Amino acid sequence: MNARETLKVYFGYDSFREGQEDIIDTIISGGDVLAIMPTGAGKSICYQVPALLLPGITLVISPLISLMQDQVKALNEAGIHAAFINSSLTDNQISKALSLAARGVYKIIYVAPERLESFEFLDFVSQVDISMVTVDEAHCISQWGQDFRPSYLKIVEFIKKLSKRPIVSAFTATATEEVKEDILCILSLINPHVVVTGFDRQNLYYSVEHMKKKDDFVIDYVEKHPSDSGIIYCSTRKNVDNLFELLFKRGVSVTKYHAGMNTESRKKSQDDFIYDRTPVIVATNAFGMGIDKSNVRYVIHYNMPQSMENYYQEAGRAGRDGEPSQCILLFSAQDVIINKFLLEKKDFSGLSDEDAVLVQQRDYKRLQIMEGYCSTTRCLRNYILTYFGEKTSGPCDHCGNCHRQYKEVDMTAEAKQIINCVAETRGRYGLVIVLGTLMGANRARLRELGTVNYKTYGALKGHSETELRALISQMIAEGYLFQTEGQYSVIKLGDISPLRDENTRVVMRTFEEKKPDKNKTVRKRSTDSLTASGYDLFEILRKLRLEIAREEALPPYIIFSDKTLIDMCVKLPADRESFLNVSGVGVTKLDKYGQRFLDAIHTFLDTHPGEIVSMSDDTDDKVFDRAEFNRQRNRPESAGASWSEEEDNMLDQEFHSGMSILEIAKLHSRTAGGIRARLKKHGLIE
Repeated sequence: MNARETLKVYFGYDSFREGQEDIIDTIISGGDVLAIMPTGAGKSICYQVPALLLPGITLVISPLISLMQDQVKALNEAGIHAAFINSSLTDNQISKALSLAARGVYKIIYVAPERLESFEFLDFVSQVDISMVTVDEAHCISQWGQDFRPSYLKIVEFIKKLSKRPIVSAFTATATEEVKEDILCILSLINPHVVVTGFDRQNLYYSVEHMKKKDDFVIDYVEKHPSDSGIIYCSTRKNVDNLFELLFKRGVSVTKYHAGMNTESRKKSQDDFIYDRTPVIVATNAFGMGIDKSNVRYVIHYNMPQSMENYYQEAGRAGRDGEPSQCILLFSAQDVIINKFLLEKKDFSGLSDEDAVLVQQRDYKRLQIMEGYCSTTRCLRNYILTYFGEKTSGPCDHCGNCHRQYKEVDMTAEAKQIINCVAETRGRYGLVIVLGTLMGANRARLRELGTVNYKTYGALKGHSETELRALISQMIAEGYLFQTEGQYSVIKLGDISPLRDENTRVVMRTFEEKKPDKNKTVRKRSTDSLTASGYDLFEILRKLRLEIAREEALPPYIIFSDKTLIDMCVKLPADRESFLNVSGVGVTKLDKYGQRFLDAIHTFLDTHPGEIVSMSDDTDDKVFDRAEFNRQRNRPESAGASWSEEEDNMLDQEFHSGMSILEIAKLHSRTAGGIRARLKKHGLIE
């Protein structure tokens, strides 16, 4: 099989997404690759497809136990033998897995970086053909990455120990230019093909809400979206516990996750969320790494994350199926204080003192950039894309800031008072002291420092703290002020010479919510094409999926994604062949689950005669044709027609002529699964 056939037969997709085929072609031809692709862009396909086509074993190095387990489950469901080696297994289980792998049972093995140095694993790799080493979450190898793991540095030495250098491929969703260069250098990639598909996830809607009553917002949002799956991230365990209790007492089906819970409780919470038993989870950022749940409709950040990388990765857990989803960040000034405290407690063991200072400075700089995201009045999507080095052409018109009606307010006089205050402090104090002084706050600390005697004390007491924070943030961005890095950052004067010109103005944008543009095309969900009857069928298929998932002890999305179920409702497959045309249905899943879903669709249509299940802009195309459905349903193939000798001979000739399984299936009006079974019987494929 070639790459496209492999994609269809095992994963059920007719075509590759942007960048995937380019990456796969490079790997198959023997080249190293670094791919920077956003969450949900299909990175795993880029190494799983070539792994099936390369002669030996592919090792996938990942720090995420939950990701390994989910990926291996999904691969085995697709008919691909895979295994994982990590701390969740006993020594006996690891030995058994390696023994089976040595006998050629597995094509793909996921392994934690800590395992690369073990004698047993090194002995194993010395006996087998390693075609490719794939480094997932490759940003972990860089000290400048937001999630540096010293264990990742072992990968380089491990590759050197192999008798033959394999192809090396590296993948990450979050990498600045500096991190990208680190990955290329540290992994010693040879003439690598670098693919950056872009960081823009157009189905995600970003918004920032400034507020103190965050609990009220979360409760209101969750209760207005009762059927949606969502993640609510909090910075501290205390916030997780409190918010969980609030939602639970209001009857919300919710669970929680943080490092203070025991292992068993955390696993139950994670499984309840993944298996759709509880649609909402409140968690610290300890949750979610490697979670591949595709139908998360919203991610709410109760507190501001510490970096844009963290926010992009966490928010990116929404909408992995490509459906419209919300990414909402709730911001208050307290968030900055909490994050500075957490950074102060960060563990730098494993780093030299010099490196620890550099990383800490970088952490505080990231925090400032994140605070800038929360205070900007510009396009939020463009702020994110610019941070990751991507060029933008204009506002996205699909984020909270783009959907606010702004008016410009001349704040030049206020800006000059801020400059005078910073001048009086001589650049010795931070943002909290400057704000308190300008607002005339009655605080012991201000009296202790003597700022109550400044000329600027109380000069801007008529303004809110939120407004002045936004103005100072804008002045920092425009260079009039600058904020030092580090735990105890202070505000200093920048280049204030332009303000000496009486024609120079400092203009701030304030907003009111825009009324929706009735003429604007709204991004649609796949479910928008379903009628009321279509939704009924969709719910029947979801219940069937959940029933099968419980039987198989698998997350429902591994059986079929919501998007695949919706496509079943739209296409209404009548038999095995037409079922294979549903997006996300491969041969193995067709054989395992196809008949049960076909039966459910048949039963629904039999009990709802003449009803329209889906409609597009061209309604006529979607009217259910029962006569055609019954004709397909009763074709000889569905009844298990036998093979003639002539047809068998043709099959041999067609296969040896280079025709794909799908092409042969179409020619014979048979299913791909039927063709594969026949080819196996002839001994032409394994």
